[in-house]
Amino acid sequence: MGKDRLTAFSDGVIAIIITIMVLELKVPRGTGWTALAGLLPVFLSYVLSFIYVAIYWNNHHHLLHTLRRVDGLILWANSNLLFWLSLIPFATGWMGENQFATLPTATYGAALLMPAIAYYLLQKAITRKQGAESVLAKALGSDIKGKISPVIYAAAIALAFASPWASVALYVLVALMWLVPDRRIENALREI
Repeated sequence: MGKDRLTAFSDGVIAIIITIMVLELKVPRGTGWTALAGLLPVFLSYVLSFIYVAIYWNNHHHLLHTLRRVDGLILWANSNLLFWLSLIPFATGWMGENQFATLPTATYGAALLMPAIAYYLLQKAITRKQGAESVLAKALGSDIKGKISPVIYAAAIALAFASPWASVALYVLVALMWLVPDRRIENALREI
């Protein structure tokens, strides 16, 4: 089967995830700066999560450009990724509404860890279909960022129980690592 339906479905789900997150932003009661200041944790959680979802969308977009055809394993691996991404709005809201409290902040880390693992599994499903000499396999190489990110998430989850703000700093660190666009796939596609 071609990749067009998979791409369209994925784009639609990701758009809904972002929409759900923005709908969770409530209008403050009051017209002053203090009313807005009370929403700062919710807004900061939203911004971080928006960046994460945008990073996944960008990388997913490049990932799917390496595909010509998909199989059942790729469809399920992609659905697994979308499932875990769909939990980000819940974790975002819980962390923001509770002002970065311990358990919500650790849960947010789990909501970031699971899509990272799912994305890795999707990459593996694609390289399994296309072979070790495929464009994607060559582009990924050793995939340092992809391997270190889950380790940082796991450390941040544990750290949330000692210092939630330090945990959030690690989440920001991983986002900054991925904010610089990953050009490996783009460059590999240019070479063919």
